[in-house]
Amino acid sequence: MGTLKPDRRALVIALGITTVTVVILLAMNRPPICECGYVKLWHGQINDSGNSQHIADWYTPSHIIHGMIFYALAWWLFVKREAGGLSAVRWGLPLAVLLEAAWEVLENTELVINRFRDVTANFRYSGDSVLNSFADIGWMSFGFWLALRLPVKVTVALALIGEVVAALVVRDNLTLTVIMLLFPIDAIAEWQAAGDVR
Repeated sequence: MGTLKPDRRALVIALGITTVTVVILLAMNRPPICECGYVKLWHGQINDSGNSQHIADWYTPSHIIHGMIFYALAWWLFVKREAGGLSAVRWGLPLAVLLEAAWEVLENTELVINRFRDVTANFRYSGDSVLNSFADIGWMSFGFWLALRLPVKVTVALALIGEVVAALVVRDNLTLTVIMLLFPIDAIAEWQAAGDVR
């Protein structure tokens, strides 16, 4: 069975996609780093001006899980279906980076920023700094690497732990964010508000 281990060309392409994404975000007038003027490894508040501005925060597990999901998608496309033979499987990582990069650009449009503010627990969201978006692509790549290296059961267990811990601590996670962005549910909004998230 094939693997999704990227070769040097795939890594260069993934880095190129990331670089283009940084240029696009700068052209969109996203701040390079937090407007507070400093960089933190971890920022633990989801509703203040530092959220999504630093290297890691309570949404980092979501990006790691993106990588795990993108690995599963790439495995299905390139390995299970043997699309293009084994020569195609190395392109799983560039595909994952492209998908994450597209999300980072979309996430920082006024339309999506306003949607986050209107329907999610992250009601003070002002978009990401370029550093945070760059880090999010890195965290996604880390999730992809974990899925490449670990047994499926371990990968799924880590994803579930990430979702549960984030839900318990900040009453938000990847699943809740997707639900609230696409099909807002009043009961979820009330539960999140009851936890002093708002």
